[in-house]
Amino acid sequence: MTHSALSLAASYATALRAASEAAGNQNYRPGTLYVVATPIGNLADITLRALHVLQLTDFVACEDTRHTQALLRAYGIDKAAGQLLAVHQHNEAQAAQMVIERLLQGARVAYVSDAGTPAISDPGARLVAAVRAATLPVVPLPGASSVTTALCVAGIAPDAQQHGQFVFAGFLPNKTTERQTAVDALGKEQRAVVLLEAPHRMEALATALATLGTRTLTVGRELTKQFEEIATLAAADLPAWLAQDANRLRGEFALVVHPAPLAVSSGPDTRVLQLLLAELPLKTAVKLAADITGEPRNALYELALALKNG
Repeated sequence: MTHSALSLAASYATALRAASEAAGNQNYRPGTLYVVATPIGNLADITLRALHVLQLTDFVACEDTRHTQALLRAYGIDKAAGQLLAVHQHNEAQAAQMVIERLLQGARVAYVSDAGTPAISDPGARLVAAVRAATLPVVPLPGASSVTTALCVAGIAPDAQQHGQFVFAGFLPNKTTERQTAVDALGKEQRAVVLLEAPHRMEALATALATLGTRTLTVGRELTKQFEEIATLAAADLPAWLAQDANRLRGEFALVVHPAPLAVSSGPDTRVLQLLLAELPLKTAVKLAADITGEPRNALYELALALKNG
């Protein structure tokens, strides 16, 4: 290791001791796959349980062995090259059998992606499915995720978010026509939508998203890192926002398309609700009106209260 790497590892010595004290008394069964979340940028965003398990496991299956080796060494965790197993999107199905063989021999295996929580946008889902199909245990170790990180700073009020629902769309298609088709579909989605994007594709995505007009976006760039930037703006303004600073095309992006504003028709749908309210209790009338018209139930409930009071 270089001098800087040794210095960084030394700074985590206290964390490794704390990890052992906090998590060491728990049961870590052999023959188990541990799915371990790692930081999305800031090395300090590692959990104590993750540090303990990464020290304890016999093998670490990973998206990129070189990247993971550097990450482990930054924490002062030393694994031999033979303890790192390459399991990435191009070999995941075949490599899963290699992992299963080691689990059947009683080994503890951790799986990490390059950043964040595995099997969300990164590899890992096929591995987990194969291990479960072999009736072997899988244990999740939660932690950093760009999806939840972006959502928690978007400031979306629960009553405007379809009771907290959101859709994870990840990376949209590369081709212009397919990307625009996907964005057009997002425009009809009432719930919040989380997107991910790489810097070299961000301008193209911004152009596509601009067609959503006044729909609100929260853009997270380089989340948790030194040059983190978070902005909330109208979709139509995203291309101009990127163009204001060349540095804004650097780093990874997580974006939240805010929920579409809820609207209830004042025409026939309101009349349906009025007719039902004349014959039924409020909650029953709202339920039936939602079933008949397809309008959101919470919006119909507010309208029903207004009609009753008016």
